[in-house]
Amino acid sequence: MTRLILGIETSCDETAAAVVGDGQHILSNVVATQIDLHRQYGGVFPELASRQHILTIKPVIEQALTTAQVGWQDIAAVAVTYGPGLAGSLLVGVNAAKGLAWARALPLIGVNHLEGHIYANWLRAGGNTAPPVPPVLVLIVSGGHTELILMHEHGRYTRLGATLDDAAGEVFDKVARLLGLGYPGGPALQRAAEGGRAQAFDLPLALRHDPKHRYNFSFSGLKTAVLRLTQALKADGAALPVADLAASFQRAVAEALVARILVAVDDFKVNQVCVCGGVAANVELRRQLAARLPAPHAVPPIWLCTDNAAMIASAGFYRYAAGQRSAWDLDVLPNLKLN
Repeated sequence: MTRLILGIETSCDETAAAVVGDGQHILSNVVATQIDLHRQYGGVFPELASRQHILTIKPVIEQALTTAQVGWQDIAAVAVTYGPGLAGSLLVGVNAAKGLAWARALPLIGVNHLEGHIYANWLRAGGNTAPPVPPVLVLIVSGGHTELILMHEHGRYTRLGATLDDAAGEVFDKVARLLGLGYPGGPALQRAAEGGRAQAFDLPLALRHDPKHRYNFSFSGLKTAVLRLTQALKADGAALPVADLAASFQRAVAEALVARILVAVDDFKVNQVCVCGGVAANVELRRQLAARLPAPHAVPPIWLCTDNAAMIASAGFYRYAAGQRSAWDLDVLPNLKLN
C-alpha cells in the first residue's frame, strides 16, 4: 500500500505543497514563487515574504491535493520544514501543518530544510531510475548554505565541512549585482555567461592548498576579486566584458566546489555523490561534475533543485517510516543544523 505524505515548505520565499508516495513518487508539487515581489529589493524582504505566505498557503495546499487527486483520508502524515530559514516564513508553514495534522488526526513530521534538499535525489523524476544507496557524499549548495555532508544512512549524517563566509548562491547574487544583471543572481549570471570565455580571467580559489580546511569553502575572496577587477576595468574606460566575467566567475565557483568533493571522495568510501540545492541547477557545475568526478553522481532535475515541498515530503516519509513523530509543540528553528 502506497503511503502518501503531504509536504509543506515555507522556509524562505517559496510557498510550496506536494503529495509524494513512499518518499519517491511525486503526485503533485505546487510552488508559488515570490521572486517578482522581492526583485525590487535585490533580495528577499523577510516581512513581505511571511505576509505573502499567509495569503498563499491555503490555496497552495488545496491545489496540491487536487492535482494529486487525493483527499485527506488518503494522507498518511504531514511533513513540514521547521528550519533553517526565515523565522516568520517558517512559522506560517509550521502552524498550518500543525493545524491540519491536529484537525485530521494525522502524524506531524518536522523536517530539516537541508535534509529536504538531500532527498530531492530520492524522487523519481528527471530520468532518475533508482534512489541512492548510502553511504553517500552530499554537497548542499544554495543561497544560504554550502555544506559537504557524509550521509551514513537515512537520518544519520556527519558534517565534513562548510563555507567559512559566504554561501555560493549568495555570492552569485552579489556578483550578479556587481555586473548589473539583476535578481536572482544564479540564472542571470548563467544567461550572461553564454558565449563568454571561462578562462578569460584568472580568479582566485581560496583554501585550495590549506590542509586545515580540507573540506571547507570560502567565497568572499572570489567576490572581492570580481569587485576589484570590475573597478579596474571601469577605470580604464572600457565597457565591461560581462559575458567573460560571468563565465570566469562560474568556472571558479564550480572548480572550488568540485575540488572539495574530489578530496572527500578520496578520503571516504561512498557509493555515490549527490549534489543538491539551488546552485546545483548551474550548467557549469553540472558540466564539471560530469567531467571530473571518478564516482557516480546524481543531481536532481532543475525544478527540484530550488525550494519545493516534494523534497520535504520525501524526507518526511523516511522519518515517518522509521517511526519518528514530532510533538504538537514543534517550533521553528531558524538556525537549525543538520545532525
